[in-house]
Amino acid sequence: GFDFILADLGVSSMQIDNPKRGFSFKVDGPLDLRLNQEKGISAAERLDTISREELAGMLYENSDEPYCEELAKAITEEIRIDTTTKLRQVIEQTLSFLPENKEKKDIIRKTCQRTFQALRIDVNHEFEVLYEFMEKLPDALNPGGRVAILTFHSGEDKLVKKALKAGYKAGIYSDYAKDVIRPSMQECAQNGRARSTKMRWAVKAE
Repeated sequence: GFDFILADLGVSSMQIDNPKRGFSFKVDGPLDLRLNQEKGISAAERLDTISREELAGMLYENSDEPYCEELAKAITEEIRIDTTTKLRQVIEQTLSFLPENKEKKDIIRKTCQRTFQALRIDVNHEFEVLYEFMEKLPDALNPGGRVAILTFHSGEDKLVKKALKAGYKAGIYSDYAKDVIRPSMQECAQNGRARSTKMRWAVKAE
């Protein structure tokens, strides 16, 4: 058992910044998105076989994408999307119907972020791994042991919040975070990638 466990669910900045990994829509590279490139299939291979309905569901469930239906139709109608640039271009073309104003560029950027996030979660089975972690967590903590979990998007945070609340009601945890802890403005200024971080904690019952 452990007295303290810290779980940082974020993707490594070194992976995000490496064009060969395909995590960023801002630079050209192969559409891979796997955290371990020796396992599973790439995002490009996933898009080759996925149905329109399944893709729409993935975009909605993994990233709350409001244009999931339009994107799923456009993406599945493409013959091959094997680079980050190609996927970004398909997204931009799909949202070309939006009115030309100052918000359009920001909407497209956020849609790109959500689409890449949804694909990354899917090819790496991230929710399944997180479910397993939360299930096994109590057995890894000593009585009175503490856990702190850093999440980076709403899907992760909802899952962690639900599991800790259920554990508290079941008497597994003696206390847990009712509200999230967010980074300060100063920390976000020093590290822009901290902006979306939420931290939740719990204490194992004695």
